[in-house]
Amino acid sequence: MSVALQKTRQKTKATEARKEILAVAARMMRERGYAETSLRDLADEVGMKAGSLYYHFPSKDALATEVMRLGVEVVAQAVRAILEDHADATARERLLLAMNCHLETLLSESDFSSAHIRCYPFVPPSVHAELTQVRRDYDKVWDQAIRDYLGPTADGSRVRHLRHALLGALNWSLEWFDPDRDSTTAYIETLSKLLPE
Repeated sequence: MSVALQKTRQKTKATEARKEILAVAARMMRERGYAETSLRDLADEVGMKAGSLYYHFPSKDALATEVMRLGVEVVAQAVRAILEDHADATARERLLLAMNCHLETLLSESDFSSAHIRCYPFVPPSVHAELTQVRRDYDKVWDQAIRDYLGPTADGSRVRHLRHALLGALNWSLEWFDPDRDSTTAYIETLSKLLPE
């Protein structure tokens, strides 16, 4: 086997191991929370020695930061894409599309997104600092959609309050939503009736 092929296989194996570590860490953080997720337990779940995790992530905080960053980015990318695809829709339609997309993506990618939502208040300040920009970038997407809906004269506090209300209602669905009982369409329709005219 050539050295180049061997290096490519090692890189592929490392990439796959990293993906598995992230997926299992996201599930564990969602189920147990940040404090109760240990690297030793994580290593056991992915079938490696605890020390081997440090090849992929230098610390628990670095791992948590990556899990939580992905939790925001997967939702943000989906919402940006839906808004770009419906640039010609009305401001109200675009806001409802963003709400529906955020909810659907949260529920389908729930380990990463839920890990972010559930663990963010409990992680160290250094992790908060690492996540500040990705969170602000996503907030800007919502601020623009809401400002388009409310009109250019809406003040910043009104935009911010509506963003917090909508995202809070959507994010909390992770705690109670049951696909056998609940409908995302019905929930968005209910929330839509709360939007200011």
